Amino acid sequence: MHQILIGKGEQPVHLQGRYGNRHGLIAGATGTGKTITMMVLAEGFSRMGVPVFIADVKGDVAGLSQAGEPGEKLKTRAAEIGVEGYAGEASPVVFWDLYGKLGHPVRTTISEMGPNLLARVLELNDTQTGVLEVAFRVADDQGLLLLDLEDLRALLGLVAETRKEISKVYGLVSPQSVSAIQRSLLALERDGGDLMFGEPALDLNDFMGVTLSGRGVVNIFGADQLVLKPRLYSSFLLWLLSELFENLPEVGDPEKPRLVFFFDEAHLLFEDAPRVLQKRVEQVVRLIRSKGVGIYFCSQFPDDLPGEVLGQLGNRVQHALRAFTPRDQKAVKTAAETFVANPGLDVTRVISELGVGEALVSTLQDKAVPMPVERTRIAPPRCRMGPITDEERALVRSRSPVGGRYDTAINRESAHEILTRRAEQAVKAAEAGGVPVKPSAPASNPLSEVLWGKGRRQGVVEAMAKSAARSVGSQLGRQILRGLLGGILGGSRRR
Repeated sequence: MHQILIGKGEQPVHLQGRYGNRHGLIAGATGTGKTITMMVLAEGFSRMGVPVFIADVKGDVAGLSQAGEPGEKLKTRAAEIGVEGYAGEASPVVFWDLYGKLGHPVRTTISEMGPNLLARVLELNDTQTGVLEVAFRVADDQGLLLLDLEDLRALLGLVAETRKEISKVYGLVSPQSVSAIQRSLLALERDGGDLMFGEPALDLNDFMGVTLSGRGVVNIFGADQLVLKPRLYSSFLLWLLSELFENLPEVGDPEKPRLVFFFDEAHLLFEDAPRVLQKRVEQVVRLIRSKGVGIYFCSQFPDDLPGEVLGQLGNRVQHALRAFTPRDQKAVKTAAETFVANPGLDVTRVISELGVGEALVSTLQDKAVPMPVERTRIAPPRCRMGPITDEERALVRSRSPVGGRYDTAINRESAHEILTRRAEQAVKAAEAGGVPVKPSAPASNPLSEVLWGKGRRQGVVEAMAKSAARSVGSQLGRQILRGLLGGILGGSRRR
């Protein structure tokens, strides 16, 4: 039977592999052992042959890549809990990093992320989000592939210059809104968010690795810097979930999950999220288990998650909460109410008394019935419980089977290159036909040359601009499709 020994209370407490895709929650105050519990579960799933994705917010999850050196206290604890053959052991690890410093770069494209998630990353208001929707629609209808921020800037320049024509077809586009989006792009680039967009884009199959010995690969996503940009962090992980949901086939309830996804600092996913986005997250959490994917949220308080999501989490580990404030007292009450009652345990009182390395645990057992909550001593992990050195990280990264695929960026022809080439061709055609080039048009922005030609002059440039405006509404079917969450209001898959 596939199962993970979480720890021991009155009896050993296991997480059953066949219910690993029923999702879970790891909650508790800072310093109570949530990260260690995540590592124990990640090791357990890996030994079960299940690939794991885990965000490393504090930098210590990387210790999974190194064998631990257990002292006498840990050996004694492992023996008391019943951990068989306890010894130091490393897990097969692949490091990833949005910025490409702590691991292989993780990239997506502007088209795949889509306007709604991108608007959340850029912190746009509703009006600006609508303008971004229009811009994406123009790109779809014009067959313009959006890969990176350069492509989006070029597209916004086109929208700004032809806003009157575009407004007649798609709705009002104001120059103020376009300018606000462009300023947000500058802020995103300053924070390093531009590194997120480009190619080669992530292939989700590279998250599903299993070693020749049958161990699931643990994909560790370096997020110690990214978590300082909460919207970028949560939107990126939300995009990953959406891609998994959309691309994996239905498998029902397998004997063990196909992938387990640990979402640390989970409250960031729901903070300031519009209701339509929250509902989509709830839908994905509800349905993705049939794809064989288990999602484990890690946060300080259970009520950091909406009730609709909390109600779908079958496996729960609650570390200590200190009821110092009214907020804490409410969280303790919420946590106590989420467990199946144990007649011999006063959950509300015990939550405040738990020591480091202890937790209240309830997992799904036979017929997916949750066990009564048990006060549990968490088993020690076999890996190093702490950060690793730069040299150790570099060694692990050098042995990665996917490094050669992602470490070098690719810049193929897309919207920026296409629009720039059209601009240059239009300028040359205008000059060859004797049409004067507008003196005020900046030489550094050839796109403005394509769109100049208004007033009384009727030349090649004006004809091209008008033709482009007319074709906005006629080139239907050339859609650049996006992911489910990235294109909430339309679009379903990448081009």
